Amino acid sequence: MAVQPEGTPIWADAMFTDLEGAKRFYGEVLGWTFGESAAEYGSYTQAYADGRAVAAVVPPMPGQEGQSRWCLYFASPDASAAAARVTEAGGEVLLEPMRVGDFGTMCLAREPGGAVFGIWQGGVHEGFEAVAVPGAYCWAEVYTRDPERTDPFLTSLFPYRMKRMDDEGVDFAVFDLGQDPVLGRMRMTGEFPPEVPSYVNVYFTVPDCDVAVARAVELGAVLRFGPMTSPFGRFAALSDPQGANFSVIDVTTTEGDGPALTEV
Repeated sequence: MAVQPEGTPIWADAMFTDLEGAKRFYGEVLGWTFGESAAEYGSYTQAYADGRAVAAVVPPMPGQEGQSRWCLYFASPDASAAAARVTEAGGEVLLEPMRVGDFGTMCLAREPGGAVFGIWQGGVHEGFEAVAVPGAYCWAEVYTRDPERTDPFLTSLFPYRMKRMDDEGVDFAVFDLGQDPVLGRMRMTGEFPPEVPSYVNVYFTVPDCDVAVARAVELGAVLRFGPMTSPFGRFAALSDPQGANFSVIDVTTTEGDGPALTEV
């Protein structure tokens, strides 16, 4: 796989207290299969879509038990330099850059609006082996209550160009690295209960959004939004049975034209 530009979403994983339950749920909803748990790395378990690595699940480390959530990692050629920029831009480094064998170097951080994310400097593990195909990562959006701080943070951390949607009713922005958008940002409004913190919402591709939602709800997920059809696909937002938020999208079912965007 070619080296991805800095700031490209490159990997996603989540901690689950009930690891086997998470494997059953995502196996049923997204069609994932799972590799062997790596005991030397805290039972880190990779998930595969059609034989290609697309995500990972892991049990929490002692003392880190709590609500499950997905973490999106962004590519960087130098995790230590990126971690320094996190602090300089007003964010917080939660886990200093740490080498993970010969797989690569990871760092965890929190942006000023409160969303937690990761930085990954690839080694032999270069990131997603597939994107935008059934079962694989497709898109992500930072849901934040404080975009006035989140937006300049993101453009300081990575070489993003930012564009804002021309819609007075929705505060939404996209970030690109010169070509296609790589990340969205949504302002959290009063529709989100105050106890819901800012977070990064990851989208996984499915062949049929309605079928995936029905199966997820049958298995104990909570439908938060949708399904609805957009210019980018038919999608829905869910919380899995352990509380992790994620979305599913069928990119083959689209409707309407894309939104007008203005560069900021």
